[in-house]
Amino acid sequence: MNVSAVRRVQQGLGELLAFARPVQMALAAEYLTPPQQALFARLRRAEQLHSLNVLRGVLAQGPAPRDLAVAALLHDAGKIHYPLTTGQKTLAVLVRAFLPALARRWMDGDPRRPWQRPFVVYAHHPAWSAELLAAAGAAETAVWLAAHHADDPARWVEHPHFDLLRRLQAADDAY
Repeated sequence: MNVSAVRRVQQGLGELLAFARPVQMALAAEYLTPPQQALFARLRRAEQLHSLNVLRGVLAQGPAPRDLAVAALLHDAGKIHYPLTTGQKTLAVLVRAFLPALARRWMDGDPRRPWQRPFVVYAHHPAWSAELLAAAGAAETAVWLAAHHADDPARWVEHPHFDLLRRLQAADDAY
């Protein structure tokens, strides 16, 4: 199993215990406007905890511009459109690791079909997140970071926000 898949399985185990961990809403409120806080509140508890860990990871790298902090907290907001169970997330991780061609085919499927939903959400949640951030009044940089947080970074080497994207991705991959 590849390192990414192992990390995702660890995240799944953490998700099972999320009910017992407090969510530090005050930390999120330091960076988010009231409409953005309302969006953050709509995330599932495990996703809130993940996002707060991503923010902590970004902050551990050094001072973070507000747009990077907002993106760290809301990069997965698009997942609220089609919430996933831990089993669906695990299925997606395993299929992407062992049957990547099949996973890619299902990414363009119908999110209303439970067995395709995790693949569609994986593929489309960055764009959905960007739309939700824009609607919540996030700055253009935060919206761009959310939209591209799952992209291959090599695609954006020349982009002015490349360094911010790499920081976000490194923190997201770590948690």
